[in-house]
Amino acid sequence: MGIRRVSAAAVTAGAVLAAGAFTAPAQAATLKTPTIVAKGGFVMNNGTGKTLFTKAADTRRSTGSTTKIMTARVVLAQANLNLDSKVTVQKAYSDYIVDNNWASSAKLIVGDKVTVRQLLYGLMLPSGCDAAYALADKFGSGSTRAARVKSFIGKMNSTAKSLGLKNTHFDSFDGIGKGANYSTPRDLTKLAGSAMKYSTFRTVVKTKATKQKVMTKSGGYRYMSWENTNALLGSYSGTIGVKTGSGPEAKYCLVFAATRGGKTVIGTVLASSSVVNRTADAKKLMDYGFKK
Repeated sequence: MGIRRVSAAAVTAGAVLAAGAFTAPAQAATLKTPTIVAKGGFVMNNGTGKTLFTKAADTRRSTGSTTKIMTARVVLAQANLNLDSKVTVQKAYSDYIVDNNWASSAKLIVGDKVTVRQLLYGLMLPSGCDAAYALADKFGSGSTRAARVKSFIGKMNSTAKSLGLKNTHFDSFDGIGKGANYSTPRDLTKLAGSAMKYSTFRTVVKTKATKQKVMTKSGGYRYMSWENTNALLGSYSGTIGVKTGSGPEAKYCLVFAATRGGKTVIGTVLASSSVVNRTADAKKLMDYGFKK
């Protein structure tokens, strides 16, 4: 009887071990790949670079205002950058908003003197195309505004090339392109990962709202209030950025990033069908990324 008991115990233990061996993979298999509305998507572990999700990740699409990630990236890479240097708001910047129906605005006022840092907030929070124009005018090279803007867009493209973004091209400083402004979910995610290496960029894109004191033409002061268009801030735990985008061709886009438990996932959805759906798509992909 004693021998039988030992054998039975051994068999039982073996059965438990065997069951355990089969249970673990079965549990892992329950993590289903999410379905998203967006036509393109990509998610990676920002620390390791490991790909976690792809959907048409290398298909070129219009990017809308997610283009402004590159605008900020070019500015922040300038040698001897002084974030507190002042830029006078020109009439051309406000005229540009009037002339382009899809241009979102930071509502910059002609004659005001704003700092480069403030322009970055105006660029990334309310997605100001006027702020983008001001930065391109400030950091491009040339004797005319047109030449400076062309030079700045050239810097955007050379930066894309240096980062290995083979399916990315810019023909505008803000995403309101002329048919040759495109990228992919994979490339935009890599671009965002590069931009997030700059502390100023990280600070700006995780800011939900800001109130900035600017100097008026007469030497007085006014306050500019900007709210971030990224609905993930405050609605998804751990969100640290990054940028929304939209347009007639781009539809609704979102580059997103969040950190939980020391792990950062970063990704992009392009050509979603609405503001609500692009946010829902991003949440699904980050949930999935954190479990992978």
